[in-house]
Amino acid sequence: MDYLGKVVIVTGSGQGIGNCIAVEYAKKKASVIIAEIDEEAGLETKAYIKSLGGDCLFILTDVGCEESVKRMVNQVVERYGKIDILINNAAVTTHSEHNTLFTRSVEEFEKVMRINVTGAYICAKYSAYHMSEGSSIINILSTRTLMSEPHTEPYSASKGALAALTHSLANSLAPKVRVNAISPGWIDVSGWKKKKERKFTTLTDKDHHQHLTGRVGVPEDIAQATLYLTSEASSFITGTNLVIDGGMTVKMIYAE
Repeated sequence: MDYLGKVVIVTGSGQGIGNCIAVEYAKKKASVIIAEIDEEAGLETKAYIKSLGGDCLFILTDVGCEESVKRMVNQVVERYGKIDILINNAAVTTHSEHNTLFTRSVEEFEKVMRINVTGAYICAKYSAYHMSEGSSIINILSTRTLMSEPHTEPYSASKGALAALTHSLANSLAPKVRVNAISPGWIDVSGWKKKKERKFTTLTDKDHHQHLTGRVGVPEDIAQATLYLTSEASSFITGTNLVIDGGMTVKMIYAE
């Protein structure tokens, strides 16, 4: 798959899965826009892609702010004249992992929804206007769309809403733009953090054996699927949610 001449926006691409996605598109010769709120992480990603000989543009972006997204899209169009692919990857969890349904503020819940759901909607709204026939939008969800742990309501609800937004956008933008989603499972992103926060996680055999594939996922697993879903090879696929979790959500696990 060669993406030469394609213009790709990846939100939240300074770290983690988004970082890997941006790098993989750059390797495929796409012009990549790093739309990221963390300036330090965004500039590190830009420098890395440039070191590979790739074409990229870092734009400081808060996806939860309509004006910020509008400015980002305008800058992209001014420079490249179009948008071919939008990857809605930017997301946050709650401020404190120790908060529960009973202690978490409603404002915190609403902030997660604003960034994870409304942010994707805003990006799609302003990007789609500049997309031509054959363009694609990918929303990065989570297997939290399908299952949860206690007290993860904001994040789980946001990913579930984003799943519904995916098939709604697929209808609204058809047939010009295809819209799909990817739901990653357990993905080890420890090697894809910005430099000062980069630590490699030590995974155990037990961690790997929770997966039917025998291993925990890596960001490249998601990036490769993203490349496929935005290529001509997937031209008959729209409105779908591709679960990439090594089979973890279909494996019944009993307590030992």
